[in-house]
Amino acid sequence: MTYEEVLKSARACIGDSCKVCRVCNGVGCKNRIPGPGAKGVGDTAIRNYEKWQEIRVNMDTLHENTPVDTSLTLFEKKFRYPFFAGPVGAVNMHYSDKYDDLAYNNLLVDACAKAGIVAFTGDGMNPKVVESAAEAITAAGGMGVPTIKPWNLETIEEKLSLVKKAGAFAIAMDVDAAGLPFLKNFEPPAGSKTVDELRKIAEMAEAPFIVKGIMTAKAALKAEEAGAAAIIVSNHGGRVLDQCPATAEVLPEIVKAVGGRMKVLVDGGIRSGVEIFKALALGADGVLIARPFVTAVYGGGADGVQCYVEKLGAELADTMAMCGASTLSEISGEMIWRP
Repeated sequence: MTYEEVLKSARACIGDSCKVCRVCNGVGCKNRIPGPGAKGVGDTAIRNYEKWQEIRVNMDTLHENTPVDTSLTLFEKKFRYPFFAGPVGAVNMHYSDKYDDLAYNNLLVDACAKAGIVAFTGDGMNPKVVESAAEAITAAGGMGVPTIKPWNLETIEEKLSLVKKAGAFAIAMDVDAAGLPFLKNFEPPAGSKTVDELRKIAEMAEAPFIVKGIMTAKAALKAEEAGAAAIIVSNHGGRVLDQCPATAEVLPEIVKAVGGRMKVLVDGGIRSGVEIFKALALGADGVLIARPFVTAVYGGGADGVQCYVEKLGAELADTMAMCGASTLSEISGEMIWRP
């Protein structure tokens, strides 16, 4: 199966909101919610993509011709590539009813594990979503990252008890989901968390805890204070707050603040292996990609996921070879050009 075949197949079944654009840049769907679009006018989602395009890579082929190693070790687990599938929720509402969250997570976790990476699973109002994700992660030998929404502490504890049994090698919370309408209306209150609250959650996780939704150096330091093992620089794909900076714009200052002491991942508008390279050159340890994996699942199931992973991996390896990096640790800021 080719990537073009994946896109063609997805267009026939993914619903009316997603246009399955050749490049998922936020323009075609803009502010369509429900749908893959963004909150407000869609400025943040579009900006995420465009700011990666402004960064260029510095070609340099005057170096030893050695094989390229794209592997990443994270929390003592080795992966083929430094990218992962990001968490997505309510797929049947935002896309089409070909999949619900349970079926989507089951397929994605297994397909990603077989492809040598991992999937971050989503969360939702239906408790069966996390239950099913935990089952899928268990079947994959713990190779998945359950992502819990910032509910009230009692609900979080209930959900964590499920995912801990799955033996997941890490557990995440997307604190940027605090801007989602259904969380704002949740009772007891859900949403933003204090450092003390986040510390309690990190302790309850009993596994490397990842905080997703960090957009400032100050917030990164708060996550570190709370005991997070890693952060994900993310504005929730531009879905929760208009007029945010792009993740590419804030990544360097966040890496400067906490890089080396905790793992720093990034998402938002990254759509190719070249952009993965750019993110690593800015100091990220790895990246997450979400929307295009939805397209891959709808367009080709497990084969679609495998096809997309191989596409990204080949693009990354080619960029590394053409810029003089044979391992991820050799990728540096000197290998990119920024305006």
